[in-house]
Amino acid sequence: MTTYHFLQLYWWAIVSLLGAILVFLMFVQGGQTLLWGMASNDEQKNLLAKFFGHKWELTFTTLVTFGGAAFAAFPLFYSTSFGGAYWLWILILLSFVIQAFSYEFRGKEKNLLGKKTYDTFLMLNGVVGTILIGVAVATFYSGGNFFMDKAGITERTSNVISYWVNDYKGLELIAKPYNLLLGVVVFLAARTLGLLFTINQSSKVKSDAAESLLMKAHSKIKITGLAFVLSFVVFVLLTFLATGYKVNVADSSFDGVNGIIVPQKYLYFNNMVSNLWMAAIFLIGVLLVLWALARTIFKGKSSFYMLGLGVIFAVWPLLLCAGFGDAAYFHSNYDLQSSLTLYNSSSSLYTLKTMAWVSLAIPFVLLYIAYAWKKMTAK
Repeated sequence: MTTYHFLQLYWWAIVSLLGAILVFLMFVQGGQTLLWGMASNDEQKNLLAKFFGHKWELTFTTLVTFGGAAFAAFPLFYSTSFGGAYWLWILILLSFVIQAFSYEFRGKEKNLLGKKTYDTFLMLNGVVGTILIGVAVATFYSGGNFFMDKAGITERTSNVISYWVNDYKGLELIAKPYNLLLGVVVFLAARTLGLLFTINQSSKVKSDAAESLLMKAHSKIKITGLAFVLSFVVFVLLTFLATGYKVNVADSSFDGVNGIIVPQKYLYFNNMVSNLWMAAIFLIGVLLVLWALARTIFKGKSSFYMLGLGVIFAVWPLLLCAGFGDAAYFHSNYDLQSSLTLYNSSSSLYTLKTMAWVSLAIPFVLLYIAYAWKKMTAK
């Protein structure tokens, strides 16, 4: 393995980990969905807004960091997905923008739109934002409608490499059942985490509103948690049984960048079982999720952090499988040979190496986040 390819794998692992952490941090979005259907009066809604309102910045920051890391490490993926599936990503970003100003203005007296409007915006962010992010991430396995023309960068009139082949610009991805399934999985994961965080926080507050929320959350977790587990199992089975696409590195024409993309049955399952450390992390994550839900449902104990760690451990290896094993992590459904792999879509060796040195500061950033989390929760 060359140093260049090692750094490509390294940065795919970093981007995948950011994606897994983002899924966990969307417990904020999941909690916002509780404003309607569980909170029955303004006092309970205000309490939920206090629980989740001081954590939304972490989710948004992680989303931006995920996009920034993808841009720096794999610019061709960034330009193809974010630029091609334009309207899908615009809807995602808009859902997070309305979340930001909703928390800012919902509690202010005589605000322009009224508290109910801002609560509706938060609900939309909780439902639409989570589902659409799941749809976008599902393209790692289901692909997109684009083709590549690397010679286009030399043209003075356009300087465009990748082209989306229809006018829907990503909206068609929402109609694909597989993509929508992952969107539902992410939504249910966020809502399950939101319920457990509500249980965690309500148990620390002495009020009738908190007691009511605690009882309702314990009741709803039985249905939501089961739905999350079942939908996740279905998605994993469909993914492991699917035919993936990979670059044939053994072909004589492969020059380290360009190569023939070929189909391979059970590609993602093979990637998982051929890397025992990934399989181990995945199994630990699944067991933590099941243990956390069982502990909450049958013993009534808050297991939010256990569930969060389980979600990260379960999601990270699945994302790794999309890029490891010479896989085309964003294959083209229009022109298979335009598919993106780690080989043909990453930044230069110099850029990846420089970024790798910068990434050594990540543990310190995580410590700061943990410190800020503790301080915000205490407040």
